[in-house]
Amino acid sequence: MFVSAIERATAFTRPIHFITRYYGSTEVHAGAATLFFINSDGWALTCRHVAAELLGTDQLLARYTDFKAKRSQIKGQKKEKQLLKELERQSGFLLGVPVEVYWNVMNCIEGQLHARIIQHPTLDIALIHFQGYDRLLCTEFPIFAEDDPQLKQGKFLCRLGFPFPEFTNYTYDAASEKIVWTSTGRIDTPRFPIEGMVTRHLINDNAVIGFEMSTPGLRGQSGGPAFDTDARVWGMQAATSHLDLSFDVDADVMRGAKKTRVRDHAFLHVGQCVHVALLKEFMGANGVSFRTG
Repeated sequence: MFVSAIERATAFTRPIHFITRYYGSTEVHAGAATLFFINSDGWALTCRHVAAELLGTDQLLARYTDFKAKRSQIKGQKKEKQLLKELERQSGFLLGVPVEVYWNVMNCIEGQLHARIIQHPTLDIALIHFQGYDRLLCTEFPIFAEDDPQLKQGKFLCRLGFPFPEFTNYTYDAASEKIVWTSTGRIDTPRFPIEGMVTRHLINDNAVIGFEMSTPGLRGQSGGPAFDTDARVWGMQAATSHLDLSFDVDADVMRGAKKTRVRDHAFLHVGQCVHVALLKEFMGANGVSFRTG
């Protein structure tokens, strides 16, 4: 159903690769998000929560650099462990808290990366404007749906993104105590589409701000387009909600020749997308040209 539409959407949809290290660990965690280009002037759309992570990486690195400087000052002091615990508490660096996050936008531009990011004040929408590049690596751009009232319950759409990162071009450098990108390893990650039915509209202050889909949006698909079989964009994947089905199970079942106790609480995981009308309104308010049809 969506074969040709996925191929067309792939032409303007791109991954954002993230690598993260957490306090007290040298393990590197890979993650991804999604953006899609709007026009040949280098404008792209993604989610505000994705943009916030892009913008927050430098601040996080500065905080951690300051923390390390203070940590070195207490090293060897009397009650070093106690002082370190207090420093960790004050700085907010505890086990499981990120200390380093780096990102790369993939297959977007050739040349030096300069990006201006505009975040919507309330909705989960952000614009990225790539500037000063040598060449934009995108030549096909989306058509945004023009007739908003056609987006009704029962309409099938597809979402495209990068939820299962398989890139491996990173490592932890023990000498610098930092995670770094490398010139070896896999540099790409596969795209992953998921289809679903529009189930409900999302309302805030009596206004439609989005729509719900019968299947979840997967981690890494945030910022990706939701499109129909003609590849027209009807929205953008932004979040997943978990609906309690009240199908609680507490029963003994046979697994092989062994009786096993199963306890389960079932939820329906549904996707939440920003409505195309809001995307067009935000682009128009910022003077960004786009096609409708």
